[in-house]
Amino acid sequence: MRTFEVYDGPMATWPRVELVAHADKVLDELHTEWKLALATNAADSNEKDIRAALHRVGLNQVLDEVYCFRRIGYRKPEPAFYKYILNDLELDQKQVIMVGDDFKNDVLGANRAGIRAIWFNPCSEVTKSSQLYRTIHDLRELPQELKTFQFE
Repeated sequence: MRTFEVYDGPMATWPRVELVAHADKVLDELHTEWKLALATNAADSNEKDIRAALHRVGLNQVLDEVYCFRRIGYRKPEPAFYKYILNDLELDQKQVIMVGDDFKNDVLGANRAGIRAIWFNPCSEVTKSSQLYRTIHDLRELPQELKTFQFE
């Protein structure tokens, strides 16, 4: 979902909500093979609010779980945020890939919790990569990039 700084409060009540380009098609494709979860620092919304916003753009049905600050009590990049999600999903960190647009909170935060990540960076040409993370600039790159990770 795109964030509009001019609005405050729960995204579900914003007069305008929009998908990130290609999110609907990419997530629909991935949902056939992956369990998809949304993990957000949104403090103005609970899970019901987030689901309502997702419903407005047709994404609610492809997301298996929604995790937010109000539910977890921690924010990204705190390792406890990610540990909560791993415990709830009953997954080992080696079975999970975090995809996010905030390098510090989403990528490095996940890495500190032992989770590999993909940095979605649509706003610049900057590309960073290591054994723990990769970079994409267009969501259509995500399915192929996920295949580059080895799973144990």
